[in-house]
Amino acid sequence: MDAVKNDSDSTATRNNPGAHVTRRDAMKLGLAGVGATVVGSTMFPRNASGQITTQPGQIPTWRGVEVLDRGMELGPAPAVRFAAPAIEEVRIGFVGTGGMGTAHVRNLSRIEGCRITAVCDVDEANAERAASVIEEAGHPRPTLYTRGETDYLRLCEDEDLDLVYTATPWRWHVPVCLAAMENGKHAASEVPIAVTLEECWQLVEAAEKYNRHCIMMENVCYGAMEMMVLNLVRQGLLGELLHAECGYLHDLRGIKFADEGEGMWRRAHSMLRDGNLYPTHGLGPVAQCMNINRGDQFDYLVSMSSPSRGLQEFAEANYPEGDAKRRETFALGDVNTSLLKTMHGRSIKVVHDTNLPRPYSRINMLQGTRGIFQGYPDRVQVEGRSEGHGWEDAQEYMAEFEHPLWKQLREQSEGAGHGGMDFVEDWRLIHCLRAGIPYDIDVYDSAAWSAVSELSERSVAAGSAPVPFPDFTRGRWRQYEPLGIVTV
Repeated sequence: MDAVKNDSDSTATRNNPGAHVTRRDAMKLGLAGVGATVVGSTMFPRNASGQITTQPGQIPTWRGVEVLDRGMELGPAPAVRFAAPAIEEVRIGFVGTGGMGTAHVRNLSRIEGCRITAVCDVDEANAERAASVIEEAGHPRPTLYTRGETDYLRLCEDEDLDLVYTATPWRWHVPVCLAAMENGKHAASEVPIAVTLEECWQLVEAAEKYNRHCIMMENVCYGAMEMMVLNLVRQGLLGELLHAECGYLHDLRGIKFADEGEGMWRRAHSMLRDGNLYPTHGLGPVAQCMNINRGDQFDYLVSMSSPSRGLQEFAEANYPEGDAKRRETFALGDVNTSLLKTMHGRSIKVVHDTNLPRPYSRINMLQGTRGIFQGYPDRVQVEGRSEGHGWEDAQEYMAEFEHPLWKQLREQSEGAGHGGMDFVEDWRLIHCLRAGIPYDIDVYDSAAWSAVSELSERSVAAGSAPVPFPDFTRGRWRQYEPLGIVTV
């Protein structure tokens, strides 16, 4: 990978990208003065379906694409959440079998009612390793597709499949999902499902056009503690939810600079983009608790980033003088903080911090009118149950409020990745396809959670101006039922 440099920028400008955004630049982005109009409880005027009602020339644009009026062109979303006909045995084509992809292959190979019949990877050794996992589980050897980066097209066109599942680098998530749906297959993708707003809309349009599932596999939504918290919320222990804080705080410096795996592509995003690049791990679980797309909806976002120091200092400390990695510069502020406002006036803070030394955290805080849950460490305070103003260990609530899905799958999930949550999410996917019921995370959730990335970039570039959310459901969020407490 060639070093990405911009020697004409001053250090101050590189570390504060918003510093050189003039009013004229902001006008080009369609963001100058966007906070001046307040209608009801929302920052931006919307019609009854939730779409922005400014004139075409006032619609905010990004990279030349008018993204917020796409829903007006599409018309209403389906009145009920999508459920495909039940599939007795789910035939799967898996694209991208590196570390995370192989973990999913292991899970799926021991889940009843599915079979991986095709595997695609640019690295033939990865594909062969996945094939061995499948055969060792007692299944027939899959067909391998290893003829380069676009061989997934041949897999989607030639194989008789029900589902195409991808765990590739981010830039391939949308192309693989689109190819799957265009060829009559359901699509599932590792996170984030998309990087740009245009990609989010492409997935929504394709899912509706071809009547296929398009699912982001957000494993954190299936964590034992996250699912217990969802149960606490549904049981009313926290009262009415008013505010949430979440994020992805993970020291990835070593991974970003590695000469293999994610180091081959993830560092490039830090060179070119400044915003909240990986929002869905933190946002997904709290969005489900707060009924986003199912009774409430994201309205607008503001975002700001700290200076960029961590990756530069890591390179200076770990690579010799003259090494190309020491000459790289980075747009990504080390800590990005994005604030989201919902249509019902609730607030959500989403933090991204992957360039600095720190313990891992997703924050995972929910504040309600009767209590609070706070992660890392997991603790809870419920009015009428907890003594005084002190915390209780959240594990003490597990016996009474453990999610029934975890009660039933705990033994099967042992040994799977991320404390078993990876197995639970894969099991749930196959169960929903076999039962012919909606999956817990649909294309609208996938698009809305992933959209934070580009919206945060736009806000940062415009000096933390508020940026409106597109409504991928086109007003149907008012009708869709909240996610319930599902069981096996």
